[in-house]
Amino acid sequence: MTPIQWQRVEGGLVFAAALPLAGVMQPGWPLWLWPLALLAPDLSMLGYLAGPRIGAAIYNAFHLYAGGLLLALLGLLTGQPPLIAAGAIWLAHAGIDRALGYGLKSATGFRDTHLGRIGGAFR
Repeated sequence: MTPIQWQRVEGGLVFAAALPLAGVMQPGWPLWLWPLALLAPDLSMLGYLAGPRIGAAIYNAFHLYAGGLLLALLGLLTGQPPLIAAGAIWLAHAGIDRALGYGLKSATGFRDTHLGRIGGAFR
């Protein structure tokens, strides 16, 4: 397997581990909240309104595994299960993005990622 394929497998495994953790930590969350929470990090795409360099920086900040880990750790240290769940959801989102081939963005444009170009046919 190539390094990119390994990163995609890793992303799938992170998703598969993190989503159940979120469910265990917050079993009372209503079902409608789960898809919203899982998609919330993609609001960082709005950073692209300020241009590709700033957009990539903001998007990447919200798609790093480290952010989810830090949030979950903060929840663990403070005894706040909702923070652990939020961190796990962050991890799950980043993981499924990687598994589907949506990597961290390059300042050259939204379609340029560390996992390769995304989108339809290119000229």
